[in-house]
Amino acid sequence: MLYLLALLLHRLPLAMGQYDICKSWVTTDDGPSWEFYACQPKAMRMKDYVTVRVDPAGITCGDPPERFCTHENPYLCSDECDASNPDLAHPPKLMFDSEDEGLATYWQSVTWRRYPEPLLANITLSWNKSIELTDDIVITFEYGRPTIMMLEKSLDNGRTWHPYQYYADDCMEAFSMPARRVRDLSTTSANRVLCTEEYSRWVGSKKEKTVRFEVRDRFAIFAGPDLKNMDNLYTRLESAKGLKDFFTVTDLRMRLLRPALGGTYVQRENLYKYFYAVSNIEVTGRCKCNLHANLCTFKEGSLQCECEHNTTGQDCGKCKKNFRSRSWRAGSYLPLPNGSPNACAAAGSAFGNCECYGHSNRCSYIDFLNVVTCVSCKHNTRGQHCQHCRLGFYRNSSAELDDENVCIECNCNQIGSLHDRCNETGYCECKEGATGPKCDDCLPNYYWRQGCFPNVCDEELLLCQNGGTCYQNQRCICPVGFKGVLCQQSRCEADKKDCDGAHSTRAGLSTVLLGVLALQLRGFVDL
Repeated sequence: MLYLLALLLHRLPLAMGQYDICKSWVTTDDGPSWEFYACQPKAMRMKDYVTVRVDPAGITCGDPPERFCTHENPYLCSDECDASNPDLAHPPKLMFDSEDEGLATYWQSVTWRRYPEPLLANITLSWNKSIELTDDIVITFEYGRPTIMMLEKSLDNGRTWHPYQYYADDCMEAFSMPARRVRDLSTTSANRVLCTEEYSRWVGSKKEKTVRFEVRDRFAIFAGPDLKNMDNLYTRLESAKGLKDFFTVTDLRMRLLRPALGGTYVQRENLYKYFYAVSNIEVTGRCKCNLHANLCTFKEGSLQCECEHNTTGQDCGKCKKNFRSRSWRAGSYLPLPNGSPNACAAAGSAFGNCECYGHSNRCSYIDFLNVVTCVSCKHNTRGQHCQHCRLGFYRNSSAELDDENVCIECNCNQIGSLHDRCNETGYCECKEGATGPKCDDCLPNYYWRQGCFPNVCDEELLLCQNGGTCYQNQRCICPVGFKGVLCQQSRCEADKKDCDGAHSTRAGLSTVLLGVLALQLRGFVDL
């Protein structure tokens, strides 16, 4: 009777799409024992456990104090931001506070007083823990939504970043991507990174404040518009490659690239109405516990799964020390409706004599070497005991050797790096002129154009001559009458007989030498 009751209590939440019972104590003919089930924590507001960072330094308004305007009253600049006055300050923590009596409190950036220099701001949310998104990410902006922004994600606590979604009033102009809607995606493209124009165009309404990352619409591709067919979604999460990881993050980053313009071009005579202001960020999800825990608690400043099934670790990502007789596996939603716990088994089998750190379940004895070695190492590991990382991967210093995420992909930029391998800290070996951990940036005096190339011109050493202007460090735009890489040569008019006259004398020995130097640097032909 107790067994039937336990089984009934287990099946009830599964019918509602919840896996929230990990085990039951049952009595069988062989005696009492634990029966394990797949389980996971309930969804919760993840902003209550987040750490936020805003950069670059000085992007938050108020130091020094500054006035700002609104698009509704662009010339009535009576509002002020002052970091030293609590009533006038707009620090990052106001993106996550509770707003009393409907009065919005918000983080605010400095105004675009340095136009045309871009007004750029990054807002980074970190949990120091893998979480699985269960609902839309909703960002609420005051005084207008950005016309261009990006949402990025990290799966390794901010070491590497990947695009999550692009936002722009003109996707083709901003990101060279066609605009798409999530609701138009198919089952084979549900995890596609896309650009949307839905949240960036100016509509002139104060009610249009939110920018979304549409998690529910992507779920609906499998579960239907009302999310009633969750079994189909769970099946897809198990079978579709990369789909489960698509909804998993350790960090999120909003890259704000251009503020709201009020439906017009930038009005340079009044730059105090251009800035960013975020009043709220909602992130709903659950701790990722690999279906090995139904509780996740906040301890010592971070979230921690309360692991069952003889597992351990922050994400229940490995077997306990005496339960490694077979390789660790995440729990599974399949077979429906109960799923599989894939609990770690107690030591004592023959396999337990060879340590592969959970990355292989087969060993081979090499007779002439008299050694036992692990076979077919998984999780991008290699070596006799699967203790090293494959080429193109590096060791995750925050993970134990038996963690399935112990090896992280180098992700070297294919154009800027010499090869796809990196050192033990994840830094790639860069080609000449390239820099950065992934070789996706350029050193000073170089510019990026499918690789890093030396500047043809700049405002310090390689100056355009005779009134020429430097265009993106790539070429000099010469005035009428001059030509050459640095506009150092006079251009003889067609009706002039004397090409050695006044114009030619300007191109003396020094400018000729400059021209030769520039030609050697870049090999450009005359414009």
